[in-house]
Amino acid sequence: MKGDPTVVASAMAIEGLSMPARIEAILYLKGRPLKLGELAEIAGIGREEAELGLMALIADYAHRDTALEIVQESGRYSLQLRSSLADLVQNLLPVDLSTASLRTLATIALKKRILQSELVELRGSGAYDHIKELLAQNFIERKRQSDGRSYWLTLSEKFHRTFAVRLLPGPAA
Repeated sequence: MKGDPTVVASAMAIEGLSMPARIEAILYLKGRPLKLGELAEIAGIGREEAELGLMALIADYAHRDTALEIVQESGRYSLQLRSSLADLVQNLLPVDLSTASLRTLATIALKKRILQSELVELRGSGAYDHIKELLAQNFIERKRQSDGRSYWLTLSEKFHRTFAVRLLPGPAA
């Protein structure tokens, strides 16, 4: 594979998954609508193969009893919560965070510790706003990297209390 090292690394990380699962992972992690060409590039495949994987994923979601759906709007595709569940979500969410910020928070939670630059590569430039929102509400902590220009992002105590997540040993700071 050639091209952007970030794209190559992303494609290598998801090689073991089926094409629909790869497309699903990309849509989830990016958290924003993507054009077919963007999906293909990130997955490290051709447009035609990406389109086949996307169509299989759409068909799969259409036949599943699930809270998520694939939405196509203006030539862009996204994975999102079914609009019919908006009221339920507002009642269940213990905090006032946007869906995009919650996805960014989930990405940080999965990694336990992540460089801000890596998070922006995964989630897109909108992650900067999500990080500001998460810092303002004390769900994450940020420390400057000792040997670089980026920041380390980790979960705060408030995150663990709010979401009742057990503290598990993570990478050393």
